[in-house]
Amino acid sequence: MEKYQKTSVADQPRVELHDVLGLTGAEVSVNRMPAGASVPFVHSHKQNEEIYGVLSGRGTMTLDGEQVALAEGDWLRVSPEVRRQISAAADSAISYVCIQVKAGSLGQMTAGDAVMG
Repeated sequence: MEKYQKTSVADQPRVELHDVLGLTGAEVSVNRMPAGASVPFVHSHKQNEEIYGVLSGRGTMTLDGEQVALAEGDWLRVSPEVRRQISAAADSAISYVCIQVKAGSLGQMTAGDAVMG
């Protein structure tokens, strides 16, 4: 297991995977919020963009004061400087993954970085 790590996040309300999996190039969190709940703060970043993927449920993301509806299957990229806050819908829980990486840091796409055989 030196070259890979595995974990389960079943039934946990929030898990940040950087420590659990020893991530070195991204931060990934898995999040579950009950209906009517929201992240208790508005925030932005200095360098990191965030990618949100809605796994189930519905909610909204407030982006620089604009409300953006979210539903299962939606993916959303947010630039570092944008002030953001995510909330579950009043009548629906929401489960989502948030991937945080340094903006502009991707040097190669999957195929360009692959070593075959």
